[in-house]
Formats: sequence, structure tokens, C-alpha cells
Amino acid sequence: MSKLVTLLFLAIVSVFATTVVGENLPEPYKVTGKVYCDTCRCGFETNVTTYIHGAIVELQCYDKSHTTIVFRNETVTTVGGQFTFVVSQDHGDQYCDAVLKWSPLKRCKIVDPGRDRARVIVTNSNGIKSYRRYANNMGFFADKALPICGKLLKYYLHFDDDK
Repeated sequence: MSKLVTLLFLAIVSVFATTVVGENLPEPYKVTGKVYCDTCRCGFETNVTTYIHGAIVELQCYDKSHTTIVFRNETVTTVGGQFTFVVSQDHGDQYCDAVLKWSPLKRCKIVDPGRDRARVIVTNSNGIKSYRRYANNMGFFADKALPICGKLLKYYLHFDDDK
């Protein structure tokens, strides 16, 4: 009898799981973030960082084994480097990443390997009730650091030493 109850329970759970993933939502998710040019080549945003208009970003969602892309969408950044994806389906236990693809700036095309992608949770099955999702900012390195960067980094280190 307990095996029958367990089997019935698993059947109901699997039906519920397949209806949740891929189900249309009452409101689409909005995934937003920014793309910047690291003008000091230091791996993070500074006071002289510029944001890239016209960069291409792709949202990729993978299956659980992280081997197959099951969802892909591209967008272009607006003035101020902001991108927004509208996603109309819950992606359950899939892995979704915003990924840098291309920069229109000739002197800022080198992808920062530590800032080339941002993981985004595109499901409500984790307790987040809002349909707004925020990707960490992603960046490209400038070919050469600006002349002001040495002084700027010393300024940052000065405040770090005061602790």
C-alpha cells in the first residue's frame, strides 16, 4: 500500500513540475542590468567608468546538466548601457545567464573574464515574488587605461588603509 501511495505522489509531483516550468506567467519577468567600459582596466566600476550604448547581450538558459541551451534571446543596450530582457516563461531549475557578446566601442572590446556573465534566477519557485530580476553589471576592458586612473586607484587605496 505504501508503495502505491509513494508512486501516486511521485506521479502528481511530476505532473505539477512539468506544468510549472515553461508555463505562461500572469506577468513577464524583466531581467535588467548594465554594460560598462572599464576605463581603468582594474576589473570593477570606478568614478570614470563609462556605460556602453549599443552593446549586445544574450540571455541563455541551460538545462539542469548545463549542456543544452533551452532558451536564448539577444538585446542591445540603451543609452546608459542598460539592457532589459522580457521573459514570458518560468525557467524553473534551469540555469540562466546574461552574457556579453559584443561592444561597439573600438577601444573597448576586450571582455573582462570575471565580468563577462551574470547568473539570473528566472523562477518564482525560490521565494522571490517580484517579476523583476537584476543581473550584475558586466564589462569590457578599455585598450589602455585613462591617465587619471593611477591617481584614482591611489585615492581608493587611501580609504581602504583607514580601516
